[in-house]
Amino acid sequence: MTTIPGPLLSATVTILALLFYFFSAMRVGNLRGRLGIKAPATVGHETFERAYRVQLNTLEQLGLFLPLLWIDTFFPIRLGWLAPLLGLIWVAGRVVYSRAYMNDPEKRLIGAASSGLVNAALFVLAILGVARAWMQVGF
Repeated sequence: MTTIPGPLLSATVTILALLFYFFSAMRVGNLRGRLGIKAPATVGHETFERAYRVQLNTLEQLGLFLPLLWIDTFFPIRLGWLAPLLGLIWVAGRVVYSRAYMNDPEKRLIGAASSGLVNAALFVLAILGVARAWMQVGF
């Protein structure tokens, strides 16, 4: 049985995360045109404002998620599939967040919390993996 290398799994998760981000950006552009909200305005219709917040929040989260995913991929503590698995959970959390926020912003907590918890877990794994790598080189 062939084992799929961690970098290939993480690259696939990265593409999924970026596809979700592109989707959210396209939705904002589409709503801007459909609802007549001229740039640079970011307010004017509740549906647009929700979509805009989903896009911006996803961008903010990507700034943490992607570096941590790749640090964990290149410096795994043991299980090379753990970072990509957490990455899939992150993407799923963003989808849940988006759907909830678009329907009722008060119900976004599960999606937001799952993304935040995944980032925290990836951060801990990154610290452990890099520390382990430093110990292997003699520091």
